[in-house]
Amino acid sequence: MANVMSPIIAERIWALPLSGSAVKFLQYLVSRSEFGGTLPVRQKDMAAEYGVTPQAVSGLMAPLCELNIVLRPRSEERTGNSYRLHPLAAKYETPESMEAAFRAALARIQAGDLPNLKLPTYHQAPPAATGRPKLQVA
Repeated sequence: MANVMSPIIAERIWALPLSGSAVKFLQYLVSRSEFGGTLPVRQKDMAAEYGVTPQAVSGLMAPLCELNIVLRPRSEERTGNSYRLHPLAAKYETPESMEAAFRAALARIQAGDLPNLKLPTYHQAPPAATGRPKLQVA
């Protein structure tokens, strides 16, 4: 079984305005999620598995929710397993299923049915210096 992680998150994770502990928790969420982003685990169970308190899970989850990487349904729609990864941040079984999910998610975002990810703009890394460094010995 393949496991394809969203390149949107994988390639930009270094640029996210998140603490190292929130990035590590995001990696836990991706590994724990089902294909497509469903998180089949309650917050208290996440806390037990991750070795922290439920309050710590809330603290780790908050910045991920602010960036729309983790989605939480409106309070009237919540059930026991209420968190899920944004479709553009989820893992998929195959590249083809990821591509189809991305197309559907982008259509939902354009229709206003799904919030967009709040990721920093991607800026290309500066080019590496060419040639040898100019070093002098005093």
